[in-house]
Amino acid sequence: MTTYTPKGYLASMQDDTKQAVGKRLSRIEGQVRGLARMVADDRYCIDIVTQIDAVRGALRRVEEEILRDHVAHCVEHAISSGDKQEQRQKIAELMDVLERSGR
Repeated sequence: MTTYTPKGYLASMQDDTKQAVGKRLSRIEGQVRGLARMVADDRYCIDIVTQIDAVRGALRRVEEEILRDHVAHCVEHAISSGDKQEQRQKIAELMDVLERSGR
């Protein structure tokens, strides 16, 4: 299988970020399973909604960590490369994702 790698793209996030994100996502996975149990057990609606908010917050923190890694490595690489097209592309990608996430 061939993987598309945009020009100037660093192949993966930093190992420490990947490990931290993996741990957070595992915890989030557990939280979501807990939500499913709460629904199955007919728990109080407000308790469920409160837990949903907690999952959203946890996902936001994962997103922020990944974006920080992206800026620190991929965007930084584009800036230091001196390639204006690559720089514009990385900034446009970042702006698009921030717009989609409502930031």
